[in-house]
Amino acid sequence: MNAGLIEATVQCPYCWEQIDVMIDDCGESQQYIEDCQVCCRPINFTIEIDDNQQRHVHVSSDDGAD
Repeated sequence: MNAGLIEATVQCPYCWEQIDVMIDDCGESQQYIEDCQVCCRPINFTIEIDDNQQRHVHVSSDDGAD
């Protein structure tokens, strides 16, 4: 397990701005909410780890629309 922080760029589902975020590289799938750095609205983050240990970052709005 390679614990640490990695940088990822995502697009806010509200204001559509590209933002840089730090992702906890705990080696496990996780889900959490973090506010957008531009519009301050809550973004749902889902981090999935596939069978090849590749990270997949998905973001969605609080109302469920992507």
